[in-house]
Amino acid sequence: MTASPLPMRDGVAASYLWLPEGQWPDMLAFLVERYPQVSAAQWIERMARGDVVNGDGEQLLPTSAYRRGMRIFYYRELERETPIPFQEQILFQDEHLVVVDKPHFLPMTPGGRFVQETLLTRLKKKLACAELTPIHRLDRETAGVVIFSRRQASRGAYQTLFQRREIHKVYEALAPRLHGRDFPFTYRSRMVDGDKFFIMREEAGEANSETIIDVIEERGDLNLYRLQPHTGRKHQLRVHLASLGIPIVNDAFYPVALPCKEDDMSQPLQLLARAIAFADPLTGELRRFESRRSL
Repeated sequence: MTASPLPMRDGVAASYLWLPEGQWPDMLAFLVERYPQVSAAQWIERMARGDVVNGDGEQLLPTSAYRRGMRIFYYRELERETPIPFQEQILFQDEHLVVVDKPHFLPMTPGGRFVQETLLTRLKKKLACAELTPIHRLDRETAGVVIFSRRQASRGAYQTLFQRREIHKVYEALAPRLHGRDFPFTYRSRMVDGDKFFIMREEAGEANSETIIDVIEERGDLNLYRLQPHTGRKHQLRVHLASLGIPIVNDAFYPVALPCKEDDMSQPLQLLARAIAFADPLTGELRRFESRRSL
């Protein structure tokens, strides 16, 4: 894929879109229909600034012809963005990697209601590194260790570790005490997409998710659990504990998806990516990184 003709702006790379099959009288008509949350006046202003271009970097105007298969580039802009009052910490960096301790509530990458208030954008601005890309992801609600690649040339070697499950990850969670089980034990289930786009569910069939569950300490009616996922399904740890009848404290999705709390950041999900370890594919060195946060 060719590079974007628009430069990174305030830590955010331009978005792009391949124009789909369809008939529109001009580019403005298409953009207004495709992105109804952005008004025609706003698109006209952006186009006048030269912030909407084709793959060759040529400025697109409201009256430009719509051509199926053309790729357009533009900047995502939000009129209002909720500040996230929690800070990330850089745990380690070298020429290939940046390892970060992410706070609760901070999204990984731009999307939806957040562009500037995301971990990727903050790091790109702080490190002035346009190639920075997350090698894996944490939910917005989850805190802890996450790894970024800072060089495209070596990114694949690190991504392969995750694809081959050669990464050892340890999480911690606060949840109700589980009775009638000997610890540690392994929980397995088959996870599939739920009825709502943002949640997962379990169903009968061959297991495709696996987590080792142990207790670190008792805290009254709660336990501090150590969770070691052997697979990386979306929301795996949250689904597994909820299915055992011990949903993670302050989980707004499981076992029941609650109404969106919008900007309420008073009750963080009690889930922490405590540590991550792997053999470096470039040097063979054993690396281990641990969060400085606690639940």
